[in-house]
Amino acid sequence: MQSLEIIGFKRANLGKSEAKALREEAQVPCVLYGGSEQVHFSSPAILFRDLVYSPDVYQVDLNIEGTHYKAIMQDLQFHPVNEMLLHVDFLLLQDEKEVKVDVPVRFVGTSPGVMAGGKLVTKLRKLRVKALPANLPDTIAVDISELELGKSIKVNRITPENYTILTNPLSPVATVTIPRALKSAQTEEKKGKK
Repeated sequence: MQSLEIIGFKRANLGKSEAKALREEAQVPCVLYGGSEQVHFSSPAILFRDLVYSPDVYQVDLNIEGTHYKAIMQDLQFHPVNEMLLHVDFLLLQDEKEVKVDVPVRFVGTSPGVMAGGKLVTKLRKLRVKALPANLPDTIAVDISELELGKSIKVNRITPENYTILTNPLSPVATVTIPRALKSAQTEEKKGKK
């Protein structure tokens, strides 16, 4: 799993006014939980650009005043109007404890349905998985080399490696749709055979 470092500073005071003052200084209030006690800290907003605005999942190396923690981003909140990052929750990674993470899907292979003129429609961009931190994948490869026109590939067709997929097994990951022009050509072809 890819790694990213974020530098933080412990927060002495907790509360709305303190959080508002931090945001005005381009700092993001954060919480690290999952250990023996929660760690409240703030970090410069610019450091979150690669972590938040990326489809990838990162293991975060939190450097809070010299103390290092391995964590993953668990939740984040944005302002409803100006979309400013308001708050980030991190979950401490422990080698022997499984975590739940949304992992991006990556398609491999060439679909015969697409080659025949269909369009590949992505239904799920990420899948929820549960695994030990050492087994967390960067992406989940989905083979579409047998995906024909009008067919779908479902979650239950994916073989997990050292992790468990929590997403509904009957949910479609991708579908090859038949364009209208191709449908009408097929209809005309059927009428001509009669």
